[in-house]
Amino acid sequence: MSKKTHSQKLPEVPPVVDMQDAQQQAAILARALPYLRRYAGDTIVVKYGGHAMGDGTLASAFGYDIALLKLVGINPIVVHGGGPQISVMLDRLNLRSEFVDGLRVTDQEMVEVIEMVLSGRVNKQVAELINRAGAMAVGISGKDGSLLQARKLIRTKRDAKTGAEQALDLGFVGQPHKVDPRVLYALLGSGLIPVVAPVGIGEDGETYNINADTAAGAIAGAVNASRLLMLTDVPGVLDENGSLIEELTADEAYRRIANGSISGGMIPKVETCLEAVKAGAKAAVILDGRVPHSCLLELFTRAGPGTLIKT
Repeated sequence: MSKKTHSQKLPEVPPVVDMQDAQQQAAILARALPYLRRYAGDTIVVKYGGHAMGDGTLASAFGYDIALLKLVGINPIVVHGGGPQISVMLDRLNLRSEFVDGLRVTDQEMVEVIEMVLSGRVNKQVAELINRAGAMAVGISGKDGSLLQARKLIRTKRDAKTGAEQALDLGFVGQPHKVDPRVLYALLGSGLIPVVAPVGIGEDGETYNINADTAAGAIAGAVNASRLLMLTDVPGVLDENGSLIEELTADEAYRRIANGSISGGMIPKVETCLEAVKAGAKAAVILDGRVPHSCLLELFTRAGPGTLIKT
């Protein structure tokens, strides 16, 4: 009898299959079927940022979630932020940041750095997360195809002594006044996932830094998205007792803003959702991006971890 040598290949051993685990996976897929049918062929806009972007495990899970949406027949569009990455680069260049109402005052030198960070490094990193998961994503900015046509954002502040309204100069901070989605439709029609950096173009070719929430809301309205999913670092909209409000109509949202139960940084997020719904999106959801696979939980289960806002 000949001895077995190192060059001889051992027979492959079939992996041990846990039938109970396999049945659970099959049951999960079966329960998701009605939701897959519901969103088949629809467009979903996802605003990606906050803790979900900074945590490596959550970032990887996000990439797989977006790839899965595309592979089951849904058309995702990702709009990302990048505030922390911008701050790091500005610090390296010894450029001082100043914020007004949460918005970074942006001069000419600073907007060039912001565009470089958002449209370059961050945009390609987000696209790579999705590509690595098995789909095909393409990074663009709001300037490509004149997607986000912007105007200078005007903010006012009331003088404490005179009571007069004073205009604040935020520099090259913009807001979308028109969205041309043709470049998005071209990419989606080719089986690609657009990943959009929130940089807009002005009427005279100026570059504007646009808040990522605002950009995502404007795009969701323009493409009549079935859902705008806004990933945040909070569970969603909370009531006076700190409990999650699972669903809000537009009237209820406006009323809660007026009576102060929706306050602080949640106000602009809710207002962005309301504007998106008003412009054509069917509904918007403020999601807890710290929850792994929050997008899939929202779309394909009854346990969506956020607040649904609709008309």
